[in-house]
Amino acid sequence: MSKLILITGTSTGFGKLMTTTLAAAGHTVIAGMRGTTGRNAAAAQELAAIPRVEVVELDVTSDKSVQQAVGQTLARHGRIDVLVNNAGITGYGLVEAFSLERVRELFEVNFYGVLRTYHAVLPAMRQAKRGLVINLTSGASGHTLPFMGPYLASKFAVESITEGIQEELRDYHIENVTIQPGVYPTEMTDGTKTTTDADRADIVAEYGEAAVAQFNSLVGGLVGKMVAHHMNPQTIADGVLQLVNMADGTRPLRYPLDAIAEGTDQEFIDARASIKAKWLAKYTA
Repeated sequence: MSKLILITGTSTGFGKLMTTTLAAAGHTVIAGMRGTTGRNAAAAQELAAIPRVEVVELDVTSDKSVQQAVGQTLARHGRIDVLVNNAGITGYGLVEAFSLERVRELFEVNFYGVLRTYHAVLPAMRQAKRGLVINLTSGASGHTLPFMGPYLASKFAVESITEGIQEELRDYHIENVTIQPGVYPTEMTDGTKTTTDADRADIVAEYGEAAVAQFNSLVGGLVGKMVAHHMNPQTIADGVLQLVNMADGTRPLRYPLDAIAEGTDQEFIDARASIKAKWLAKYTA
C-alpha cells in the first residue's frame, strides 16, 4: 500500500537518498528542506522532477515553517502516514570548549526540531489512529564518546523522547522507531557540510596538544572503520523503506544499521531492554 511520507532534511545525504528510494518504491514523498528557492534551489528542483515527490520549504528550527509545511501537506493530501526526522547537524570538540549558544544550536535542530514535527503531525495521526515516526539518532545509541558530548546528548534526548512517547501513543496505534546509523560517508562526515563545533578557542588551547592528538586519533579511527566496512549510505534509505513496509504493530523501537558494530549495537539494545523490564517489574509490582 502506497504511503504518504514526510521527510525532513532532504537536500543532501540520507534524506535525499530516502526520498528517491521511497518514491521509486511507489510511495508519495513530501521532501522537506530549507532554502528551496535559495541555496538548495538546485536540490529542490532535482527532487521535484521525480514522480511521486513534492518539495516543501521546511526549517525544523522554525515553529511557523514546520506548521506551514505540515498544514500544506494535510490540506492537499488529507493525511501523513509516516514522518521521518532526518534533519540534523553534527558538532565536535571538548565539552568545556562549547559555548552554551553553540550547544543550543545543536539542540535546536537535533532535539527541538524533532519535537516541533511531533507537535505538528500528531493531531492528524491521533485522529486517524495510525502512523509511524522514524527518528535518526546515532550509532552510539546509549553511550557517549569524547569530543562528541553535546552532539550525542542531543541525539540521546531524541532516544528518550521516542521511547517515552511510544507508550503514550500506543492506544492511537502510532509507532515510533529510532535508527542508529553509525558512521557513513555523507556530507555530514566528509567536510562538505559545516559542523557546529566547539567555539571557545581559549579553552582548546589550555587543553593543549594532547587533546588535539586524542581527537585526531578518534576521528581517524572512525573514518578508517567506515572505509574498511564499505559503509554505504543507501543502507539507511533501504532501512527506512523496510520499516515503512513492515506490518503495523511489528516494528522495533530501535533499528540499528551499523555494520561497523558487528552486532554489538543490537546486543546492547537487547541488554538494555532486558534490564529495563527488570527495573519496571520492581517499580510496578
